[in-house]
Amino acid sequence: MAFAEEDSIRLVVALLMGGLIGAEREYNGKAAGFRTMIMICVGSALFTIVSGRIGGAGDRIAANIVNGIGFLGAGIIFREENRIKGLTTAATVWAVSALGMSLGGGLYDLALIGFGIIMGALLLLTGLSKRIGRANQTRDYRIVTAFRHKTLYQYENFFTECGLSPTRNRQQRIGTDIIGQWRVQGSEKSHEKCIKRLLNDPEVKEFTF
Repeated sequence: MAFAEEDSIRLVVALLMGGLIGAEREYNGKAAGFRTMIMICVGSALFTIVSGRIGGAGDRIAANIVNGIGFLGAGIIFREENRIKGLTTAATVWAVSALGMSLGGGLYDLALIGFGIIMGALLLLTGLSKRIGRANQTRDYRIVTAFRHKTLYQYENFFTECGLSPTRNRQQRIGTDIIGQWRVQGSEKSHEKCIKRLLNDPEVKEFTF
């Protein structure tokens, strides 16, 4: 009976920790939110408890939790234009499953430390992550202008003048127009300066950024 009560405590703590992490994801509108994180944390704890009761064969159950969570996390990641979205949520899913396994194994001290680190990374490092993103961003630029028997090198020089580092991709001529595409790196401030000038350039017919 005592063993069953201990298992119940582990599952309840998994519910609480998973719920708190899920609430943060839900509040920020992420794919894996409140209920999902609860299921992952409680499910991982439950599998770990079951593997402990089964014994030798149960080791394979605990080991396969990692594979199963990896498959689930992969479904959260997707590409949006030139950006990969969902990586943080997928990593959180993976970390929450480890949290559940720790609780399922009765390692409360390890689970508490892990919970503190996960919540700290999600809540306290968001501002730092944004500042890093503003310091260096990668964007894809596409410019359409009239073809006047010249290449698009002048725009590459223009990017450099704005403090950006361009990498030339595909360029093509269609009729009387020439189209250039670049992957450009630099600070948010430099990008905004460049974008403002290109939007006001009368020779630019189309500009995608």
